[in-house]
Amino acid sequence: MYILNSNIIGSGDNHLIILHGFLGMGDNWKSQAKNLVEKGYCVHLVDQRNHGRSFWSDVFDYDSMVEDLRIYLDHHGLSQVILLGHSMGGKTAMGFALEHADRIQKLIIADIAPKYYAPHHQKILAGLSTLNFEEISSRKVAAEHLENYIPDLGTRQFLLKNLHWVSEGQLGFRPNIAVLKNAVESIGAAIVSQNSFHKPTLFLFGGNSNYINPHKDKEMILQYFPKAEIIEIMGAGHWLHAEQPQLFFKTLIDWLT
Repeated sequence: MYILNSNIIGSGDNHLIILHGFLGMGDNWKSQAKNLVEKGYCVHLVDQRNHGRSFWSDVFDYDSMVEDLRIYLDHHGLSQVILLGHSMGGKTAMGFALEHADRIQKLIIADIAPKYYAPHHQKILAGLSTLNFEEISSRKVAAEHLENYIPDLGTRQFLLKNLHWVSEGQLGFRPNIAVLKNAVESIGAAIVSQNSFHKPTLFLFGGNSNYINPHKDKEMILQYFPKAEIIEIMGAGHWLHAEQPQLFFKTLIDWLT
């Protein structure tokens, strides 16, 4: 049995679990976590399977990631938590809340709906697949290489945070690209459940993002999460917590308290 890696910041009994998005890691949420700690939360920045410092597996789907989270909470003796998930992590969080409602006090979903999303990471995954660390020996060379595949600077910088030194002079990439490049359908899969979650739920969406349409997606969201509030983060795209950090944090804390 594998336990997900996490960075636990803060202390006390008010546990808030954060699940990152696709090709991200828990540490992407460090700035938000530090702010949450000041408000009295003990924040768990969790790396999902095949990401960050967590284990690699050939199996990659939401059922497995929901079970990973259950094992993580049991391992840390956490009977009830507040759960926040962004993008792919939001799908895991939704699945977990529907399966294990008794373990969740409040649920926060950042810029993702329960619906199906068509594959749209293929170019990025193709570019990452060509990173040959037998030949690439510096972050600069890796960045220049990815420029040919991923024109957007912000996306490249986000992905390059996954570079790490495996040993002296030997770079590696934390996500398991060999598995993830074949998992695009699993990542876009809709949440399917006979259950609904009847506790406080917040859906935050970026005003400049196309991941949530508050009009079209509202019915499906409320079907599974009847108490959901849907709030826009103005001026933010898909990485709303990084693009509008102060507004994101204020909206989150206002809702939590």
